[in-house]
Amino acid sequence: MPKEFTRSHRIADQIQRELAQLVQTGLKDPRIGMITINDVRVSRDMGYADVYITLLTAEELNEDSEEIKLTLEVLNKAAGFLRNELGRSLQIRMIPHLRFYFDKTVGEGRRMSDLIAKARSKDKGED
Repeated sequence: MPKEFTRSHRIADQIQRELAQLVQTGLKDPRIGMITINDVRVSRDMGYADVYITLLTAEELNEDSEEIKLTLEVLNKAAGFLRNELGRSLQIRMIPHLRFYFDKTVGEGRRMSDLIAKARSKDKGED
């Protein structure tokens, strides 16, 4: 019977919690807005952690927008500092290298929800 949560999943959850706090309190860069860390995926050898973020903004953003590109650039440049700070708070021997990506699932979820709402309103109009 396979384990529900592997070591890499537990470490990813812990990294997600710590990074959320570090980004909120530790980074003083004004170019970083309100971000949410949606997911962290740690490689099997614990060498890399892929961090998926979204920005809390009113307008619809995608990975091509300038605000997203700037935020990802700043976070990837601060990855060494964040990794060092994670090393102080986590009790593991090797801290993975951090790579930041924009998470498209929130935008896709909104788009799908809008499509469903349009289809339902169209069905109600035809009855």
